[in-house]
Amino acid sequence: MCGIAGVFSVKERAPEAAILCLFAQQHRGQESCGIVYSGGDTLRIQKNMGLVREAFREGEEKKLHGRVCIGHVRYPTQGNVDVKNAQPHLIDLNGHTPFAIATNGDIVNYYTTRHLLESAGISFYSENDGELLGKFIGYQMVNRGLSLLEAVRRMMEEVKGAYSGVLATPAQLWVFRDPLGVRPLVYGYMKETGCHIFASESVALDILGADYRKTVQPGEIIIVDETGIHSERGVKFLPPHHAHCVFELIYFSRPDSLIFDTPKPEKGLFGKPPSDGSHPCYIHGFRKRLGKKLAEKDRVKADVVIGIPDSGTFIAMGYSEQSGIPFSIGLVRSHYVGRTFIRPEQRYRDQDVREKFNPVPGFFEGKKIIVVDDSIVRGTTMKQIIAMIREAGAKEVHLRIGSPPMRYSCFYGIDTPNREHLIANIAGMQKNARLEKIQQEVGKFLGVDSLLYLSLEELREIARPLDQFCYACFSGQYPMGVKDKPPTKLQVASRK
Repeated sequence: MCGIAGVFSVKERAPEAAILCLFAQQHRGQESCGIVYSGGDTLRIQKNMGLVREAFREGEEKKLHGRVCIGHVRYPTQGNVDVKNAQPHLIDLNGHTPFAIATNGDIVNYYTTRHLLESAGISFYSENDGELLGKFIGYQMVNRGLSLLEAVRRMMEEVKGAYSGVLATPAQLWVFRDPLGVRPLVYGYMKETGCHIFASESVALDILGADYRKTVQPGEIIIVDETGIHSERGVKFLPPHHAHCVFELIYFSRPDSLIFDTPKPEKGLFGKPPSDGSHPCYIHGFRKRLGKKLAEKDRVKADVVIGIPDSGTFIAMGYSEQSGIPFSIGLVRSHYVGRTFIRPEQRYRDQDVREKFNPVPGFFEGKKIIVVDDSIVRGTTMKQIIAMIREAGAKEVHLRIGSPPMRYSCFYGIDTPNREHLIANIAGMQKNARLEKIQQEVGKFLGVDSLLYLSLEELREIARPLDQFCYACFSGQYPMGVKDKPPTKLQVASRK
């Protein structure tokens, strides 16, 4: 799960706009940041480890000029945490660099595709999905003689997985999205400056004051240049249903974002969703409905409802509205500590908890508390938070989770590769473990008085009318299959 941005600006302010887009999407990736922008007939790259404001000092973006710019903030799922795996990637073809690429997602047939390219003499600098897609496109252009458009189409037909991508040439911005639309990608426009902006979330458009126009459609290719914006079909046959990542709505996207498909407009080419937040693409409204559904089936009486900030806050507000139990702030979050879930190693996640959260003095003393969060993945972070609330004097702690138990690995962009690391499997790896049993066993591990998850059926109900989501991390049903395995040492040796 990463954040991407692509900008085409006739006034050559694309780098400035792209960096601001990345800043608005910092929650999608904290490990590295980078941009590639056009400088005349060449492409220039600037990337580094760390946050956007560490890679680009404030005000630096105003000194960079170019019509085309793509950018990326990285959350690592494929490849180590180092600068060689930072995106974007410049793609070298026979000694020149015709384009650069940045992507968000994960490739299912990564190792199979890489082996095919390496067998054809293509070398790799990183272990990153973005470079793989770029090298595949480049190979089709150089070795197969295809145009860039046909090469991108061939990639979309043959490379399987979740990806939203931006690609820059010195004169054009290219945008594409996988046929199932797993990862989000939205488009906005600034009429006064003639600036076209593409990003993972609409908050990147908001920071620029751009008008939201549309969601890039699954399987769509968009090309922007000085003549305007052009849409092309990427694959011959689109799947009958999409598979948007439901975890984007539950946790990953910012609550003020608008992502995925909007309702069909009654008039005009572009339409906006209903202003009351009742459509699933509105993150804040979706999360409040998660909380309301939890409260509908809960019988516990408590003194106060709190959310684990920030992603649990709107779910807790929905729970409070439905139950009538007052909502309050019991834990204060330091915003100088990033998102613990997307930290690459467990030791960092453990360290971050005490640095990130602190109880309000006297708030919990003698109270029965409803604690609401979006999900439980590994369980170690939540266990520490519950212990902290107990230490602060809570009389009872009842945990409510706005999603079903996460029991299966994600192979489409979330770093949960091993099922044994998922706390819901403490109740057993068997598929038929009942929800009540999982709640009992996980609740015991976490040290709470009771634990309540949403069921998968309840989540699906809330996701209507746009019920075209991937629920693989909850159901084990993978719309594109599972990820292929890296070659063994014996297989690698046999290739040499």
